[in-house]
Amino acid sequence: MADQISNWEATIDLPAELGRVREFGVTVIIQESSSYPKPLREIHAPPIVPFTFGANWKERDHHAIGIIGARRTTHYGMESAKKLAYQLAYAGLTVVSGLARGIDTAAHQGALAAKGRTIAVIGSGLAKLYPAGERCSRRENSLWNGAMYPNSSMEIEPDRQTFPMRNRIISGWSHGILVVEAGLKQRCAYHGGTGARTGSFGFTRCPVHINAPSAMGSNRLIQQGAKLVMDASDILDDMQILLPETKPLPEAASRQLPPLSEEERRIYDAIDASETPIDSDCRQVRFASGVVSSTLLRLELKRHVKQLPGKYFVKLG
Repeated sequence: MADQISNWEATIDLPAELGRVREFGVTVIIQESSSYPKPLREIHAPPIVPFTFGANWKERDHHAIGIIGARRTTHYGMESAKKLAYQLAYAGLTVVSGLARGIDTAAHQGALAAKGRTIAVIGSGLAKLYPAGERCSRRENSLWNGAMYPNSSMEIEPDRQTFPMRNRIISGWSHGILVVEAGLKQRCAYHGGTGARTGSFGFTRCPVHINAPSAMGSNRLIQQGAKLVMDASDILDDMQILLPETKPLPEAASRQLPPLSEEERRIYDAIDASETPIDSDCRQVRFASGVVSSTLLRLELKRHVKQLPGKYFVKLG
């Protein structure tokens, strides 16, 4: 190890690495920096030099909930993750997840639909986003408010060491971990991360079919004592001691349907009395497809519209 330290220039091309950092617009943070995330200072062996992208950490990001789960998940799992992330972000929590397919992506989408905060902790170098088919544009933070890779290289490939590190950061950043739907391997990852922060809570979504491979881990966690969650209020009730000023959920605030923003009103009005496809909405309102999708998710969670198979929507009430 001493030989590697003293001869580091023989194996590391520092000018090339710094060039990639500048090209991607990445920020490198050291522990002595005032911008180093405070929650990570509290965990064992915090990342020494994390790489961040698109990140403007806010004080409210210290109050976070981690949402994780299976990549190969069910429709039920995806919709549950979106709904719970939406409600938790609406209440003021920052949603932290891993940007993988499935539950992670749904969690980021739900938080953004609520116009809340969400942070992606990535299990590879920022130049090697995983999985390749899910890579997001470096210029368009379509699924996060900030992204972090907790190691110090842009080109690190994902492997068995990087993902446990990612899970530890998600857990360390969060006051609690919500496992929406997870196989047995995700259950192990959850157990490996829960000790990262003192006083953190463990939650899991209400049981799924006992024979579903994507839910065996989360069902087992319930059996072993994780709190069963049927609604975001189940999580907020436990966290009130930490977060006394969280906003009430839309359902708890009023029995009436929440009012619509101008953007939501335009898209709501574009939906016919009959089933309306999402591409028809895009043509009528002339918004980008991503804006239409996130707005429709907000309308669905506010119970103004309902999504049908094939990405068709109908008005409710």
